[in-house]
Amino acid sequence: MLIRIFVAILVVAAGLLPAASLHAQYGGYGPGPGEAIECKSSGYNYQRCPVPWRDAQIVRQLSDTQCRRGQSWGFDRRGGFIWVDRGCQARFVAAGGGYPGQGPGPGPWQPGPGWDQRFSVRCESNDGRNNFCQVDVGARGRVYLERQESSTPCREGQNWGWNRGGVWVAQGCRGVFTVDRRW
Repeated sequence: MLIRIFVAILVVAAGLLPAASLHAQYGGYGPGPGEAIECKSSGYNYQRCPVPWRDAQIVRQLSDTQCRRGQSWGFDRRGGFIWVDRGCQARFVAAGGGYPGQGPGPGPWQPGPGWDQRFSVRCESNDGRNNFCQVDVGARGRVYLERQESSTPCREGQNWGWNRGGVWVAQGCRGVFTVDRRW
């Protein structure tokens, strides 16, 4: 019983070491000027990495999966973090003005025309094959089946679905989908 408790304590402590090391290395606030931070999407999962910067840029891509700003990585100025998704793994540094109080840097991000509107996208599973239709749904967006165009019934979660990067279809589902980006 004592061995199990000891092992459990070691496992918990090992999980805290990387965070404690980063905290100590960066004085509790994150990387300093000119220092890089690695942010990795493991298993193609969404991951957030806190930084004290106003913006970020990639200095080295670490993954075979391509890292594209706005699709598989981005910067949230409101929360002060880099996010990565879909297998993107990279080393980032401060971009623009860098830190608060260090020059103008880029202004707050503003959406372009039509960004917050609804729009439609056609996505088809031909010959029963899986297909992913890449479109930026956004962090708070939603996708609805607008019109089914296949004889195979399209059922969300079974043969169609979506994530922040787009719509997927499978098993012969073909349709027109409404993307509702809400910011």
